[in-house]
Amino acid sequence: MAAHPETAVLDLMRQVWRTGSERHDRTGVGTKALFGAMLRFDLSDETVPLLTTKRVYWKSAVKELIWFLSGETNIRSLVAQGVHIWTDWPLDRFRRASGEALDRETFEQRILADDAFAAEWGDLGPVYGKQWRRWLGPDGREHDQMAELVDGLRRNPASRRHIFTGWNVAELAAMALPPCHMTYQYFVDGTRLSGILYQRSCDLGLGFPFNIFEAALLLRMLAQQCDLEPGEIVWMGADVHLYLNHAHLVEAQTAREPRPFPKLILKRRPADLFSYAFEDFAIEGYDPHPAIAAPVAV
Repeated sequence: MAAHPETAVLDLMRQVWRTGSERHDRTGVGTKALFGAMLRFDLSDETVPLLTTKRVYWKSAVKELIWFLSGETNIRSLVAQGVHIWTDWPLDRFRRASGEALDRETFEQRILADDAFAAEWGDLGPVYGKQWRRWLGPDGREHDQMAELVDGLRRNPASRRHIFTGWNVAELAAMALPPCHMTYQYFVDGTRLSGILYQRSCDLGLGFPFNIFEAALLLRMLAQQCDLEPGEIVWMGADVHLYLNHAHLVEAQTAREPRPFPKLILKRRPADLFSYAFEDFAIEGYDPHPAIAAPVAV
C-alpha cells in the first residue's frame, strides 16, 4: 500500500527540526533550515494536497489566490472578506512610521473605513498580483504573465516556456515581502497538465500548507481553462525552514496520522482565468485534525 502523500511532508518537518542548521534571520526569531527539498502530489483523481494533520483554512487560501489573479496589491479587499493573512506587514510598517501601537483589529477597521488611510497603509507594494498581471517592462509596457501563460498552453502545449514568476529584481525593494513562492512552470503530457512550484523560502509550519494548496488549485484552474486534465504538482523548496518558536507546532503535527486528502470540485467553468469567484470552489471530504495556533514572524 502506497504511503499517504502527507507522510512526506511530516518526514520533511522532522528532518528540518532534527538536522537543520540553526540560523539567524531577518525577523529576529531564528529558524532551523535545510537547503533543497522536493515533494510530489498527484492531482489526477481530483484530490488536493490540503493538509489533514492540522486544519488549514482553505477558504482564506482560495480568496488569496483570487486576489493574486486580480492583480491587486492592497489588503483592503482581503480584509473585507475576513482574510487577515497579509495584515501584519503593513501594520508593522504603520507602527514603526507613526509610533502608534494600534492592534490589528483597529488597524483593519481603519483600512475599511478610510479610503485615504487604506491607500497609504494598506498597499503592499508591487507584490505577487502586480508581477503576475502587470509586470513593468523597460519600455514602460505592462506584461500580463497569466494571460500569456494560458494562451501559450492552448496554442503551443509542447513549449518549455510555460513559466511565470514574481521575482522582479527591479521592484523587490518596494515590496512588503519579496515573493517566497516565486516561480511556476507547467508541462503538458498528452492531455495532462503538470506543474512545478519553485519556492525560494518556505516556512514549513505556516506558509507551506497554503502554498501547496494554492499551487494545486491554480493548476486545476489552468487545466480547466485549457481543456486539459490535472496531472501532478511538484514542489521544490530552497531554504526550507521552521521557526524556533514553533516547537509545539512541530511536535503536535508530526505526532498525528494523516487522513485522506479531500477532493476539490470546480462548480463551473468561468469565461477566463480571472473570472473565478469563491463560490466556484467546493472541498469535499475534508476531515482534518484540529488547528495548531502559532505566531507569524514578520
